[in-house]
Amino acid sequence: MECPHIPNISYAQFGERLYKEAVAKRIPITGSFELTFRCNLRCAHCYCNLPLNDQDAIEKELTTEEVFNIFDQIAEAGCLWLLITGGEPLLRKDFLEIYTYAKKKGFIITLFTNGTLITPEIADYLVQWPPFKVEVTLYGVTSETHESVTGIPGSFKRCKRGIDLLLERQLPLGLKTMAMTLNKDELWQIKEYAEGLGLKFRFDPILNPRLDGSKAPCKFRLSPEEVVKLDLADEKRVKDWQEFCEKFVGPPQSDNLFICGAGVSTFHIDPYGKMSACEMTRFQSYDLGCGSFEEGWCKSIPEFLTLKPKGDYPCGKCELISLCGQCPGWGWLENGNPEAPVEYLCKIAHLRAEEFNTNRP
Repeated sequence: MECPHIPNISYAQFGERLYKEAVAKRIPITGSFELTFRCNLRCAHCYCNLPLNDQDAIEKELTTEEVFNIFDQIAEAGCLWLLITGGEPLLRKDFLEIYTYAKKKGFIITLFTNGTLITPEIADYLVQWPPFKVEVTLYGVTSETHESVTGIPGSFKRCKRGIDLLLERQLPLGLKTMAMTLNKDELWQIKEYAEGLGLKFRFDPILNPRLDGSKAPCKFRLSPEEVVKLDLADEKRVKDWQEFCEKFVGPPQSDNLFICGAGVSTFHIDPYGKMSACEMTRFQSYDLGCGSFEEGWCKSIPEFLTLKPKGDYPCGKCELISLCGQCPGWGWLENGNPEAPVEYLCKIAHLRAEEFNTNRP
């Protein structure tokens, strides 16, 4: 019997096709889930971290069974790619139970961790139930720099040990960092360290205020000029920004307040069961403790995404809005107003346009 020929495609092609189909049919194919806001580190720039033993947070967090129930619902709705993050997700005593349940549901899981709680036992377990990827955050190549960010002595050594444990078991691993005033002088050394281990590395130079309204992280921001200088120092970032400008710089295609893809095929769930279109738009959320994921996805989120600006919204007319990253979530965090422009992002966008927008007059 002659079998039909099935063409081979790359994972990237597979993902792109599936994503396009999900967008067309508004299927929530990609989700992120914060298991806790608590963390064993005290990172200076973090937007959400709460103390390790914060009893109020512990009492408010979803129970194991509640997490399982949400996993059941999002799997039924079509979720395939799931990011498990925090805070530090490994802090939860039921982490392995939750992780295993997610794996058995068939999710393609990415795990974000600070690496300090990776033990030989956890690393061995991940070998049995492999994630799609583990991303560990490393803030420096010296303990002084790393711990100037984390605020915890010994955290550099424990992070490096976690990285080694994952590497020894050949688990899919990547390193990342946030670029800020505290570690900017070691940024490229972190990249060299990662690549020397054969790992992919990425960094994000944009810090935002805390969810509780504190602007404390903002004092560690790089200047807009420093951000673009980092872009220019990396060939891949230069190419990526040039391609992005070529595709997306131009008049906005919608007069909605939200013009990104959040809530179209993606969703976010926080440790207390609040669902939003993304992690930045928590000022408009749906409580999964009071209703189902389907109700939130089909009724609450769509109403949110079709909101129009109530007043004069200069960003809605700007050709650089896609380059800027300005969104209602940023406006809310930075200014307490979803429609308020974020000056910091605006400056970076104009500088990037000057450097990378080859279509400008």
